[in-house]
Amino acid sequence: MSPRSVPPNFNFASIWEMAADAVPDREALVVGDQRRTYAQLDDRVRRLANHLASRGIGHGDHVALYLENCPEYLEAMLAAFTLRAVPINVNHRYVADELRYLLDNSDSVAVITQPSLAPTVQAVTGAGRLPSVRFTFVTGNEYDAALAAAADERPAITRSDDDHYIIYTGGTTGMPKGVVWRHVDAFYACIGGGDPMRLFGVVEHPDELPGRIAEHPICFLPLAPMMHAAAQWTSLGWLFSGSKVVLMPGSLDADAVWQTVEQEKVNGLTVVGDAVARPLLDAWDRAGGYDVTSLFTFSNGGAPMSPSTRERVFATLPAHVGLADGFGSSEAGTQSSMRVSAKNRPAGNSPVRFNAPAKPTIVVDDDGNEVAPGSGVVGRVLAGGHLPLGYYNDPDKTAATFVERDGQRWLTTGDVATVAADGSIELRGRGSVSINTGGEKVFPEEVEAALKAHASIYDCVVVGVPDERWGSAVTAVVQPTAGAEPTLLELAAHCKASLAGYKAPKHLVVVERIVRSPSGKADYRWARDAAENAVGG
Repeated sequence: MSPRSVPPNFNFASIWEMAADAVPDREALVVGDQRRTYAQLDDRVRRLANHLASRGIGHGDHVALYLENCPEYLEAMLAAFTLRAVPINVNHRYVADELRYLLDNSDSVAVITQPSLAPTVQAVTGAGRLPSVRFTFVTGNEYDAALAAAADERPAITRSDDDHYIIYTGGTTGMPKGVVWRHVDAFYACIGGGDPMRLFGVVEHPDELPGRIAEHPICFLPLAPMMHAAAQWTSLGWLFSGSKVVLMPGSLDADAVWQTVEQEKVNGLTVVGDAVARPLLDAWDRAGGYDVTSLFTFSNGGAPMSPSTRERVFATLPAHVGLADGFGSSEAGTQSSMRVSAKNRPAGNSPVRFNAPAKPTIVVDDDGNEVAPGSGVVGRVLAGGHLPLGYYNDPDKTAATFVERDGQRWLTTGDVATVAADGSIELRGRGSVSINTGGEKVFPEEVEAALKAHASIYDCVVVGVPDERWGSAVTAVVQPTAGAEPTLLELAAHCKASLAGYKAPKHLVVVERIVRSPSGKADYRWARDAAENAVGG
């Protein structure tokens, strides 16, 4: 282990350079058959930064990353931070119109992409169709040749805590929005504040960071695309501690995930809700299990995990593997997380309770008063502490989302919750997708959790469709398990066994496959269109 330099601030590039200097010979990144030590990754980051600088990229410039999981994704992120530029995450499934919107909205001046996606970039930006984009840089031969020819020294740049980090939300309920963070706020709110395991407490000063380089590095596997906040935050947090990150290339291959856990001796992996967890558990069942003696944490974040899936995790994985459930968003960072064991897990379809928020979090009623513990009142969740500056190019949305209360700035997260008698927060769902049916409010996640506990349902999304009597009728869009033919009558009866009758679905729409984002989040716009087309027909 090399002498540990002290970063001058909480800038991501400064922290990365400290980690790379401290453990140059450790393995930092594995993606398929490509491997990088800290020294190798740092060399490529420096060369890429110098190449981008030679093409005019500098402080404040936005560089779009239109890439699937690959080593170049992290190289490009770190190189942009090195130059005080801002990497912009782009969904690699976007087609031309979606890509055009995001490049224009983000004011990106360059695009780093891969050969399979380059034609889409050309269709959007070629022939001066998007003048703000000055150039496109394609991975492969062009990229590698440019890095080989670039200078290998670190650019002499003084960076700041105030440099920007932007993460675009997935846009499942509206157009994607860029959330603008200062590095220092994102360091604390998003990537653990120097404590990715949440065991030692956050650091207070940059000179404490060298002491957080792990003597015994962790191997972590985030099962989300790098364009998703969950993958970026966990990857950066573990790299800054001198540990190893493993990324899965391509689409989700559940068998390949378990084989990678075996081969790389993965210690922790994170999924994004049922859409990722269930295929993993199915693969385990088909194979009769895998060697996961190295694995000690199976964590969830970015999308809800249903109680039925949580029970399958406990029933399937060895007892030494713990389950951690997280709660947060692109705007709030990590709000809370809790380890759920076979002894303390919630019963039935009750929600996970978050007992110790990682940042100030309160629940307020319609009059703005804090919800009293045990009152049963469902209110809006507000998050405080380290917060983003707002939404990029959207002052109206920023003003509506970030509010002042008693002289303190708070984020209206969009979540709704109640406060249990012991003070813990019980999430009920997202207010933005709630269904008002006959004057009663129904939160889709609650009904989805009940439906997924039925043997005939593999996946589902619950939405409201216009209804003359009810205003909006609860509608279940379901993907059945293989060979199953669920009926509305049996699913409604199943839901009524654990939920109030008005929450049970009034319509059933059966689809071959539920459409979700690459990270596993429900696409409520797609589900609502599918439901309205089916019910209206």
